[in-house]
Amino acid sequence: MNAVEKSLAGATKHTDRAGAVESAARDDAPDEAAKTGRWLLRRVAAILGDPPIEFAIRGGARVRSVAAPIGRVVFASRAHLASILADPWVRFGDGYSDGTVSVEGDLVEVLEAVYRASTMGDKPSWLRRAAGLAHRPHGNSLRGSRDNIHHHYDIGNEFYALWLGSTMAYTCAYYPTPTASLDEAQTAKMHHVCRKVRLKPGESVVEAGCGWGSLALHMARHYGVRVRAFNISHEQVAFARERAAREGLAGQVEYVEDDYRNISGHYDAFVSVGMLEHVGVKNYPTLGRIARRCLGSNGRGLIHSIGRNQPARMQPWIEKRIFPGAYPPALSEMSQIFEPWDLSVLDVENLRLHYAQTLRHWLALYETAGDKVRAMFDEKFVRMWRLYLAGSVAAFSTGTLQLFQVVFATADNNDIPWTRAHLYGS
Repeated sequence: MNAVEKSLAGATKHTDRAGAVESAARDDAPDEAAKTGRWLLRRVAAILGDPPIEFAIRGGARVRSVAAPIGRVVFASRAHLASILADPWVRFGDGYSDGTVSVEGDLVEVLEAVYRASTMGDKPSWLRRAAGLAHRPHGNSLRGSRDNIHHHYDIGNEFYALWLGSTMAYTCAYYPTPTASLDEAQTAKMHHVCRKVRLKPGESVVEAGCGWGSLALHMARHYGVRVRAFNISHEQVAFARERAAREGLAGQVEYVEDDYRNISGHYDAFVSVGMLEHVGVKNYPTLGRIARRCLGSNGRGLIHSIGRNQPARMQPWIEKRIFPGAYPPALSEMSQIFEPWDLSVLDVENLRLHYAQTLRHWLALYETAGDKVRAMFDEKFVRMWRLYLAGSVAAFSTGTLQLFQVVFATADNNDIPWTRAHLYGS
C-alpha cells in the first residue's frame, strides 16, 4: 500500500532496531520453518521502521516491536510473505487486495503507525533504487493521459455516486467547522475557490479538468459566470452535460471532452481543481503556457492539487493499480507552471487536514456501500479500494501528502486584493 512508499527506503537503516523485534518473538518453536518465518517477519518489521504492530504468519510465527501493538498484520504463509518481500512496493497492496494479507485492528490507525515509524534517509537505499527501475510510471502524453483517466474515472458513475456524496466532487473539501458534513464541506470548498479568484457576474472562466461538473455548475449558479470546462473522461463529461441540462444551466456551462492542451480562447479566470496530479512535471510549462495564453491583463487563476513537501514519485502500487500516471508535486515543482510565463503567485494555502477529513467521510460511505460495490465488481475490488482510501487518510493525517491551493495572476495585474477579507467576509 502507499504506506510502504517512504518506509521501504529505510530498509537497510534498521538493522540495529531489528534486534528489538527479534527479542520480542513469541514463537519459540525450534524447527527451521519457524526460524525462517521469524526471519521473514523481522525483515518486514525492519523495512517498515519497527512500528507498534504485530506481524504474523497464519498459524505460525509472529513477532512484534517492544511497544504494545495497536494492530496485527497477518500473512497467509511463508511463501506469500517471501513473495511480498521480493517486491513489497506492489505486492503488499496486491496481497491485501486478494486476501493473502489481512489487517486486524483499525486499518487507518495501522497505516498511520507505519507512516510515523518510517524514516527516509538523505539517499534512497539500493532496494528503493531497484524498485524505481522495476516500476516505471505511466506517461501523460495525449494518448497516455486518455488511457490513464479511463482506467480510474471511467469505471462507472454509479460506483462513485455510492460514496462521494450529493455533489459528486472527487477532490478535497473545505470544512468551515470540524463537524461540517461532507456535502456542506464540498459546497464550502467551491465557494472558497470562487472567492479566491474573485468571480464577478458576466465573467468567463475556463476549467481544466472538471470531474463530474459540480464546480462549473456552482460557479455559474452562484456567481453568474460563463464556464468552459475541459475533461477527457467520457463518463464524467456525459454525466456533467446531463446534469447541466437538468438544472437549467446548459446555456452557461459548456463541457468539452478534450485535453487541457487543446484549450483555446480568452477568459477572465483559469481554474483547475484536482487535475494537476495527472499532468506530469514535464508538462507543467505547457500547462502554464496554456493558462497565460488564456488570460488577459487582469487574468487570475487557481490550481488545487495534492502535493508533497519534497519531490518523490507516487507509490508504485497506487500508480499501477489505482491512479496510473499520477504524480503529486512539491511546491518547487509547481513553480515550473508559473515561472516560465511570468505568472505571479499571490497566495498558497495548505488544506492537508481538510483532505484527511474528506477521505474519512468517503471511507465511511464506501464501507456502508460495501455490498453494492461487491455486487458491481468483486471482493478483491472492495478490498483494493478500501486500502487505497484508508491509506490516503493515513498519508494526509501524517503529513506524507499535502493539499495545495495556489492562486496566481498575470504579472501586470494590479487589481489584486490588499487583504484576505474577501475570503471570509461572507
